[in-house]
Amino acid sequence: MPDTTAGPRQVIDQGETRYTLLGTAHVSRASADEVREMIRSGDFDAVAIELCPTRYQSATQPDAMAKMDLFQVLRQGKAGMVAASLALGAFQQRVAEQSGVTPGAEMQMAIKETKRADLPLYLVDRDIGVTLKRIYHNVPWWQRMSLISGLLGSVVSRKKVSSEEIERLKEGDVLESTFAEFAEQSESLYAPLIRERDRYMALRLREEVAGKAPRHILVVVGAGHMKGLGEHLQALGQQPPSAEAIDEERRSLEVTPQRSKLWKALPWVIVALVLTGFAIGFSRDTGLGWSLVGEWFLINGALSAFGTVIALAHPLTIIATFIAAPLTSLNPTIGAGFVAAGVELALRRPTVGDFSRLRHDVSAPRGWWKNRVARTLLVFLLATLGSAAGTWIAGLRIAGQLFG
Repeated sequence: MPDTTAGPRQVIDQGETRYTLLGTAHVSRASADEVREMIRSGDFDAVAIELCPTRYQSATQPDAMAKMDLFQVLRQGKAGMVAASLALGAFQQRVAEQSGVTPGAEMQMAIKETKRADLPLYLVDRDIGVTLKRIYHNVPWWQRMSLISGLLGSVVSRKKVSSEEIERLKEGDVLESTFAEFAEQSESLYAPLIRERDRYMALRLREEVAGKAPRHILVVVGAGHMKGLGEHLQALGQQPPSAEAIDEERRSLEVTPQRSKLWKALPWVIVALVLTGFAIGFSRDTGLGWSLVGEWFLINGALSAFGTVIALAHPLTIIATFIAAPLTSLNPTIGAGFVAAGVELALRRPTVGDFSRLRHDVSAPRGWWKNRVARTLLVFLLATLGSAAGTWIAGLRIAGQLFG
């Protein structure tokens, strides 16, 4: 009888190199078993998997978070990225608890069996941080809040993971499943999430085999990437580009878009407008000027401090944020979130235990407030959002009083 559990396969021959693409289900013991059997068959002398170095480290070093320098994360502006990664991990944990299978088990099996067979292992997927940034910059600004709210919703939700979400995970990884609803309707999201990664993995595979002995490579990817990856590999074989061209294109897919000069200048423009508003107010009437200053401090400080209240920050952090937010909003080089998180770190420094329990704690909604590392990230993000809202609301209030 045919093996009904076998994943889709595609064999592509290019010169003396053969690629066997195996499409796997990311939530399936059968896929993990199939990967093990294929590697143990001895038919392959290299294995490539749909992981990037960051996710490989997460899979092989689960305690890596314990070595994280939280202050450096905040200073380098990576708090949002770390929070997003933790949110995806929390969703993954919920799936594992419900299905009994950890998403990506077949990738872990490939890592284990490749090491056991002493074969080369190629990590061919694009870095998850680059993909997230390209997604963020590729979608319209109005859609970004929907993506963020959807990601946050997957964290705080107490509902069981739906059967539809489980099915989507059989085609794509946790990242794809989280944004699948949007990707189906948005070309701007589909491109960096799926199409670019298909192309990127094909380029990486060609880089790995360039100048090496003939080999038979097992390529383990989610079933959703089979078609695109296969087409790109065949296209590269029909019109082989130079090594320099492959390197150049691969690097172009790793570029994280920079904000336009106009967007970079916007915070300074807002500061100039607010200060101009103060000046106009004082020129008309001293009382009006002080009223505008007072509203700016009250609205900006209160909304930013409210964000830290939601994060259950230390009382002194809340007070410091209330005082700092109106001032930092007039100085784009430093944010209210950074000040708030810095004070919170000083008052409630995370312990080694907080770092070691981080991934486990954030799998439950209340763990984000219980764990000091996660709570500091919440303080940073919510204080930043509160200050941003306060800047726009207070700015419009000032404009209304001057010109309304």
